[in-house]
Amino acid sequence: MTRLMLGRTLERICKGVLLLCLLHFLIMMILYFDVYTQRFDLFSRFNNGRNGSRNNVSGAAGNGHHYYYYNLSRPNATLASYLATGEQLVPTVQPETNQTPSPKPLPPCPEIPPGLVGRLLIEFSSQMTMERVQKENPNVTDGGRYTPPDCRPRWKVAIIIPFRHRENHLKYWLHYLHPILRRQRIDYGIYIINQLGEDTFNRAKLLNVGYTEALKDGEYDCFIFSDVDLIPMDDRNLYHCYDQPRHFAIAMDKFGFRLPYAGYFGGVSGLSKKQFLKINGFPNEYWGWGGEDDDIYNRITLNGMKVSRPDVRIGRYRMIKHERDKHNEPNPQRFNKIQNTKNTMKKDGISSLTYRVVQVKRYPLYTNISVEIGKPPPRPFKG
Repeated sequence: MTRLMLGRTLERICKGVLLLCLLHFLIMMILYFDVYTQRFDLFSRFNNGRNGSRNNVSGAAGNGHHYYYYNLSRPNATLASYLATGEQLVPTVQPETNQTPSPKPLPPCPEIPPGLVGRLLIEFSSQMTMERVQKENPNVTDGGRYTPPDCRPRWKVAIIIPFRHRENHLKYWLHYLHPILRRQRIDYGIYIINQLGEDTFNRAKLLNVGYTEALKDGEYDCFIFSDVDLIPMDDRNLYHCYDQPRHFAIAMDKFGFRLPYAGYFGGVSGLSKKQFLKINGFPNEYWGWGGEDDDIYNRITLNGMKVSRPDVRIGRYRMIKHERDKHNEPNPQRFNKIQNTKNTMKKDGISSLTYRVVQVKRYPLYTNISVEIGKPPPRPFKG
């Protein structure tokens, strides 16, 4: 009897243990499937997001959308916590980047450029070649054009040189002037107006031609008229236009670095387009040397303007020594013409200019314009 009861007790214990094991197994299975289901759900979302981004990568790149991979493996990370952060799950929309941004406007060039040297040493003893001058000025473009790259110039300047048989002087002029003008931050072009033939030279008429032809080449608003044998000795003598007509070459070495007389307007001068038209340009009827500068000075004062000049210490010039040109003898009529400027300036000037362009050729350092300007009228018979 005792053995029977002991056997039943052991059987019940075994059944209980077995039931406990079965219950434990069921609980483990339930927990296992629950965790597996959650992981499967999360992986499916992850894969769907990744596949979606792959399928739309071309469209996303084109539309500026960026897709992110989400890291849910961090401790205590849940989908809700990622949604709470917002920026990790929500794709951002970037602005269009395929448009070229507009260039930033350049600042105006300073009135006093910072790179000026001041007093210059000018000499004409060393050998000068066009090849050397060209190597010295690599930033000057064909036709003798230059624009400062770092600022917006206040003036667009045409520099006009009346010319005939002065090739050696031109080399020195270009050698010195190009670097000076670049340091002055000037937008400029250089025009050599070459009088063809061997008839009497007419400086002022060539300057009128230069004004007209330069305007065909660019929208210039300032014109500087320079003899080819005059070199400034100070780069603070700024080659642009002013409120009044400007006389630059006020102190030449040949005059002892002094102004020869109060009405002198020779050598190098500058007028804005408005000022030039106000005086009807320059006279066309001064054939030979002398007189035209005084006529221009009269035109300026008769039209209510005044001549402006730099300080005498800055307006110093050296002249390349040379003999008087053939067919440029002193004009015997110049004194009589100067006295009649008031009567002649309205009909003799840019409004009455006639000439013929034979050739325009752009060199690396200047533009050469060869012209025929006619012949001087016969001089009155002295009897």
